[in-house]
Amino acid sequence: MRKIIVAALTATMLVPAVASAQSYGEVRDGRREVRESQRDLDRAYRRGDRGDIREARRELREDRQELREDWRDYRRSNPQAFRRGGYQGPRGYAYRPVQPGYRFQPGYYGQRYWINDWQRYRLARPYAGQRYIRYGNDAVLIDARSGRVIRSYNRFFF
Repeated sequence: MRKIIVAALTATMLVPAVASAQSYGEVRDGRREVRESQRDLDRAYRRGDRGDIREARRELREDRQELREDWRDYRRSNPQAFRRGGYQGPRGYAYRPVQPGYRFQPGYYGQRYWINDWQRYRLARPYAGQRYIRYGNDAVLIDARSGRVIRSYNRFFF
């Protein structure tokens, strides 16, 4: 009887880990499907067949939608990964949403705002000279030399 109870407790502890791994696996597979659909669309453009182009666009649109849904499901099932402490901006800080092209002052992208563990949040690898920073509850990819916003993920952190 004791072995059965221990086995049941062990199984209940492993199920959430397996579920989150499966969810991230779905996100990873979704990204692969989007890349393959993009390749198919590029091939269709090279061939110039209107029907193939229309079909490839539709598939790419559907794959992107599925990837967004998988990503939302992953965030919903792993909220603890996206909870961060309070944000303390630089002196005179006033939050307002930013878009690509906006230029931050150097105080806003100093070392204390860097997101060094971008893999933990399933963000894309930044290229050389780029860095993820936290700005309020947003994750923002910037050019580290100029402070220009490349990509903004609004309401990224809870």
